[in-house]
Amino acid sequence: MDTLPSFRAAVVQASPVFLDRDATLEKAVRLIEEAAGRGAQIVVFPETWIPGYPLWASRIQSWRELRTGHRLFVRLYRNAVEVPSPAVDALCRTARKAEVYVVMGVNEREREFGRGTLYNTILFIGKDGRLLGKHRKLMPTFHERTVWGMGDGTGLRVYETDIGRLGGLICWEHWMPLTGYALWAQGEQVHTALWPWPAPYGPSTVEGEMHQVANRHYAYQGRCFVLSACAWLTKGDLPKDFELAEQAQGWEDPLLVGGSAIIGPNGRYLAGPLYEGEGILYADLDLNEIPARKQSLDVVGHYARPDVFQVTVNRTRQVPATFQEPPPPLRPEQVPDEL
Repeated sequence: MDTLPSFRAAVVQASPVFLDRDATLEKAVRLIEEAAGRGAQIVVFPETWIPGYPLWASRIQSWRELRTGHRLFVRLYRNAVEVPSPAVDALCRTARKAEVYVVMGVNEREREFGRGTLYNTILFIGKDGRLLGKHRKLMPTFHERTVWGMGDGTGLRVYETDIGRLGGLICWEHWMPLTGYALWAQGEQVHTALWPWPAPYGPSTVEGEMHQVANRHYAYQGRCFVLSACAWLTKGDLPKDFELAEQAQGWEDPLLVGGSAIIGPNGRYLAGPLYEGEGILYADLDLNEIPARKQSLDVVGHYARPDVFQVTVNRTRQVPATFQEPPPPLRPEQVPDEL
């Protein structure tokens, strides 16, 4: 294309209805419609926004609390999202009605083999209401491995859309150098970065600062726009029957500290970062800025050395077992005469 598209992007920083899938879906519909009403053509939500980030996993400190953690996992499991499912259909209908792209973080409940595994997943939904694809987080971080399974390379894809080539990663995947390279090699122009950022990783800490550095570095190195959606949650957002309510009285507040932002391909903020509570960030993006930035640095083009480095991405779906069935018996007319 001689001319690249320009459009308005929206990043949502809002608390889910914690551990309640259906109520969180209703809130998602309202927020998507609000953003579309203000001219947004893409709306991005935080990591595992439906039905919430399992922040308790890093706070369990005793065997008694571990048993409570089991009950919380079951609650999360029952409110997780299957793909496909009525929950995904509801998001797709909303995207089609509002004529916007939706990028949503969910706790995904596996359905293929009924193994009971959850995944940290991004859903990419087109403005025509079609599910473009999904990406499962490749490596859950530390305590997250007690909640989610590991994804595979199937979802390391960039989607061709009328607002540019769209991709996304989750949280610490932005510190896995080759995940970004895999998306840049597909010409990614609009990158969605989904984060939770629990307390105490606020803006005044090294960890809080570094997640902003990761977003800005990703935009600068990949010469793309970054839409960073970060989670927000307070102790007041916890359900009244929350299993760790007593322990939660001593937790920091807010529990998830935000930090959402929109960043240009020069690494500079176009909106945010937002740390003051709930809100929707907006920015008008002009993808025609990208070619000028790539003149000096194109890490998968003129600034690459494929004669020295080769990157191979395995996008084969990984399954726990492959079943080889015996061939059906021969019918009488198929038996050779010599037998």
